[in-house]
Amino acid sequence: MAKEGFVAHIFETIKSDKRSRASTYDKIKNFKKGTNFQVTFKNKATKSQLIRIREKIQEENKKAFQKNIILITIVIFILIYVIGFVKF
Repeated sequence: MAKEGFVAHIFETIKSDKRSRASTYDKIKNFKKGTNFQVTFKNKATKSQLIRIREKIQEENKKAFQKNIILITIVIFILIYVIGFVKF
């Protein structure tokens, strides 16, 4: 009685739709060692440009950090203020 009708069709469809997966052993066996290549950049930056870029990024990070601290502080004060009105 089991696997009759459309249920059997569902099981057969699921079995036939599965993709064959390569085992880990096959992946390792078929692994080809590619040629090593160097990553090159056409644009060159001088040391002074790199220093300016680094300082700019650090300044942006400091500003973002300060904004986050201020926002968190304000949220904490608002929560403390709101919780102060709740009577236990």
